[in-house]
Amino acid sequence: MATIEKRTISLPSDQAASIDAKVSAGDCASASEVVREGIPALKERDEPVGRWLQHQAAPSFDAMKADPARGVSVDDAFASVRARHAERVKDQT
Repeated sequence: MATIEKRTISLPSDQAASIDAKVSAGDCASASEVVREGIPALKERDEPVGRWLQHQAAPSFDAMKADPARGVSVDDAFASVRARHAERVKDQT
């Protein structure tokens, strides 16, 4: 196991109660274990967002900076969204 580093944290009472409940139920042996189990879940949640930012959002932003003519006005963008929504609603009826 990796070297253990101690941290002191402050939590809102509802989060502290959630940790205590996990320990009381026997799901985890300690509050530290609850937190250690939560870190991979946070990473799993955050990694797809990071990949999207790196592989889709950033290249799109760079392309727009390089060629602003690629842009679409807000009015045109909303009109497109409204039209697609109207088609979906029509298809569902």
